[in-house]
Amino acid sequence: MKYQVLMIDDDETIAETTAEYFNIFDIRTAYVTRYEDAVQFLREHEVSLVLLDINLGERSGFTLCKQIRQEHDMPILFISARTSDDDILTALNIGGDDYIKKPYTLNILLAKVKAILKRYESASRPAPAAGGDVPAARTEERRQIPVTAGIVLDTAARKLLKDGVPVPLKAMEYKMLLYLLEHRGRVIPKDEFLQNVWEDTFIGEGTLPVHIRHLREKIEADCNAPALIKTVWGVGYLMEADDEGVQ
Repeated sequence: MKYQVLMIDDDETIAETTAEYFNIFDIRTAYVTRYEDAVQFLREHEVSLVLLDINLGERSGFTLCKQIRQEHDMPILFISARTSDDDILTALNIGGDDYIKKPYTLNILLAKVKAILKRYESASRPAPAAGGDVPAARTEERRQIPVTAGIVLDTAARKLLKDGVPVPLKAMEYKMLLYLLEHRGRVIPKDEFLQNVWEDTFIGEGTLPVHIRHLREKIEADCNAPALIKTVWGVGYLMEADDEGVQ
């Protein structure tokens, strides 16, 4: 059975209330309160998005996130009363897509979840085949976009290729990299990124930089001294032409 959202929270009242509210608005949602139940549920059902608390009794949501990431690629939104910068950065660095602080307002959380589901469904949609809405010539023209020497973005397969070997990209990483490549040589302000790529101007602080860093790890020779995706402090990001002449 397919669910749009799985709520994982050891506070059964919060989990049940959130799931019931989402279901009222036709977002098919289930909830579990234990680490082991979450693992079992994800093995038996298809889930589009996970809402995950950090504290799961004696177990950690951080550990569960890493386990989920080994088998699934759906968005994971951490929801926690813990508000330290260390917790937020840990959540984003291990595979979380956003961090929402408790207490939250149900209608605002629902709006965010709807926006994320729409965004990821769009990013995961296969590219149109020749003869569809996009002309065949245009589809073929954008089939492989050079990133740097030996690395291309295959827009037909929505994959990053390094010397012909596929490198996994999360749906949002693909959208971000494609947008950077399509606007190569121009500084992209943070607000433009959030509006045109994330379609969400209220993502958690630090989320965008963490995703940029994950992209750098996949395309830069040295992600600590990036030559391709440059940070323009106080403004946004710039995709440079590399020294191999890729434009």
